[in-house]
Amino acid sequence: MDSINKQQPEKNYQDLWGSEAGEKIKALTEKADSCFFCTKIETNRPLQVRPMSVQKVDENGNFWFLSSSDSHKNEEIETDNHVQLLFQGSAHSDFLSIYGKATISRDQALIDELWNPILKTWFTEGKDDPRITVIKVEVADGYYWDNKHGNAVAFVKTLVGATIGQTLDDSIEGKLKV
Repeated sequence: MDSINKQQPEKNYQDLWGSEAGEKIKALTEKADSCFFCTKIETNRPLQVRPMSVQKVDENGNFWFLSSSDSHKNEEIETDNHVQLLFQGSAHSDFLSIYGKATISRDQALIDELWNPILKTWFTEGKDDPRITVIKVEVADGYYWDNKHGNAVAFVKTLVGATIGQTLDDSIEGKLKV
């Protein structure tokens, strides 16, 4: 029996490298705005997972977050800086998994650049709160699942495929190397 990927009349796998991978990462994260930030991934113990808002994705594909210096997340990064970021941009597409290394800094210029007034909910003293740290995640590896022509076209192709008994999946997936 053939795999579902071999039954498709269209190409549905494409690895992306360099700037093309960076563009895909940026496009998918803009649709999600937040992710599941996973730590303790190399300890053979359950992952520690929490939702985090991405403050910025730069031109090199690095992710930037603001975090509290006294958080469990910061403590876990100090012990093991390997992290996984998991994104879902919509119910049926725009999925992204990023593996990378996190570093923590207190660079005030970065804090000023990344600051958003809504963050005062967590940092009550504003952007000068002494607990604010910047987490930078440098991408080592990634994988994406998306569709090629948008959710409406993907839905129609799925309906037509179900009607005629043929796999007409509009999905595309692949590895990402920045």
